[in-house]
Amino acid sequence: MATSGLREKVRARAEDRPGVYRWLGRGGRILYVGKSVRVRSRLLSYFREETGKAARMVAEAEALSWDYTPNEFAALFREMRLIRVWQPEYNVQHKRERRYGFIKVTREPAPRLIPVSRVHGDGARYYGPFGRTAWLARAVHDLSLATGLRDCSGDTPIHFGDQFEMFGGSRVPRCIRVETGTCPGPCSGRCTTAEYDRGVRLARAFLEARSRAPLKELERSIGEAAADLRFEYAATIRDRMATLEKLWNHLSGFRGRIETFNLVYPVSGFGGEDRIYLIRRGRLHGELPWPKSDEARGRANVVVSEAFRPVPADRNGALDADSAAEVLMTVAWFNKRPRERKRAQTPDQWMAGFAESTPQHPAVRAERARPTSF
Repeated sequence: MATSGLREKVRARAEDRPGVYRWLGRGGRILYVGKSVRVRSRLLSYFREETGKAARMVAEAEALSWDYTPNEFAALFREMRLIRVWQPEYNVQHKRERRYGFIKVTREPAPRLIPVSRVHGDGARYYGPFGRTAWLARAVHDLSLATGLRDCSGDTPIHFGDQFEMFGGSRVPRCIRVETGTCPGPCSGRCTTAEYDRGVRLARAFLEARSRAPLKELERSIGEAAADLRFEYAATIRDRMATLEKLWNHLSGFRGRIETFNLVYPVSGFGGEDRIYLIRRGRLHGELPWPKSDEARGRANVVVSEAFRPVPADRNGALDADSAAEVLMTVAWFNKRPRERKRAQTPDQWMAGFAESTPQHPAVRAERARPTSF
């Protein structure tokens, strides 16, 4: 469809209400995904562009589509998810993934700790995310030393002491860490499977912010080194301890904030389409219409109760890159809009409010100001 035809389509069919739109090129290829609280006005503004990226995109476009959302909050999330799925060539925001760091516990006979920037569905456990990754490799190295986990390459042959071998004979350690006592030597039969697994459990407990045992062990080592007048070694251990303290503070602080980032968020919608958004652990968990009757309130009560039902914490306490981006976007939304944060309620507050059952909850009595583009 020519540019003039696309313009006439927008004029005839689009409405000034919140939504997400898509510019499409030849063969239905997604060129750009955008959002606005006034879709019609925003789309028509593209046709007034004479130079630059927007003008080139409009000239290349062969089709244009849009969907409406109840409000700006819903449009924001839908736009982000579509961009991350389709990776449109004209988009910048959300497309260029910010590099988050993670600590990976590999799924191997003798697991290792590895700093990575991506999460894969490989059965391994990932801990993070870490916004600044420059120090992460050092932290992983120090935690491996403190818990006795190997840091050799993944193709290193593993031979545990309790592993049956057809041909006997001693095996030579692959690195000096075995000789210095900082690795139990799963490459040379110096430890059993159970002994190595103990170090893995120790590392996981630390990464899950459940146990400070590695730090306590380092503290003990500092005392022993100082008592033996090995002050240089004590200083080295102290530096290692400082790195792990930083890692612990990040893990425990971030996880604590995410675990309690649970909100029931009522939002006024276009044309009275009021919604309730359920935010669990910082992510958009679900949504439902604002209940307008006793029966609807009862159904909503059940949905909210089930959505925030206590469940065991995730075993690894990790977020993948997509989850991290969504959590950070939710945090940014409320940080920029303190009045919205005040209107959001904890699940307990919401359930307590249901007991009073007023015809219209005060949280949705927001003045519907005329929408503005964003």
